[in-house]
Amino acid sequence: MINGQQYEEARRKVRRIAEFYQHLGVYIVVNIGLVVIDLISNPEDIWFVYPLIGWGIGVAAHGLKVFMTDGWSRSWEERKIREIMERESRIG
Repeated sequence: MINGQQYEEARRKVRRIAEFYQHLGVYIVVNIGLVVIDLISNPEDIWFVYPLIGWGIGVAAHGLKVFMTDGWSRSWEERKIREIMERESRIG
């Protein structure tokens, strides 16, 4: 059975995932617009790659934070909790 704390944790994680997908969607739409504007206005001077790369780094970092660090920090927390509980059981 899922308790209230587990539910809230899952809800927060789903919200972080949804926020990442919103960020990714805005990134895609805006950069498509920038590519079109750049290629229509002055196809000899390609500048759209700069915001594409810069913002892309931000989107990638956001994705890593949402999908990678949560798992890493959770496993670290669980290991630490077990370690402390084992230490406490030996002492007490």
